[in-house]
Amino acid sequence: QVQVEESGGGLVQPGGSLRLSCAVAGRTFSNCQMAWFRQVPGREREFVAIISGSGDRTVYADSVKGRFTISRDNTKRTVDLQMNSLKTEDTAVYSCAAAARWFNINYITRVEYYDYWGQGTQVTVSS
Repeated sequence: QVQVEESGGGLVQPGGSLRLSCAVAGRTFSNCQMAWFRQVPGREREFVAIISGSGDRTVYADSVKGRFTISRDNTKRTVDLQMNSLKTEDTAVYSCAAAARWFNINYITRVEYYDYWGQGTQVTVSS
């Protein structure tokens, strides 16, 4: 069984920063492509960013490019999402996801590409 758990959400003012962390247990971590998604009520889950198993490839949604940075530590089995210059529209539940398969640029934005999900952590950007 694989456990995925997020932490680090909270309330922040527009223009502020927040760092999310995701811990994974139960599988060879370096074989997993790791991603962050976000969701607001009434809307579909939205791809935010992904990092390959070795950490040499990253892809970002256009809406967060230049503001968010995804990173991983395969020794600690963690994936972080550093979020800077936050906007009110970044408010959402952020979920960490793991794909136990080859990195495939054609599928990384699709929910069904991922095998394991965390419960999510709330990020609220408000003044």
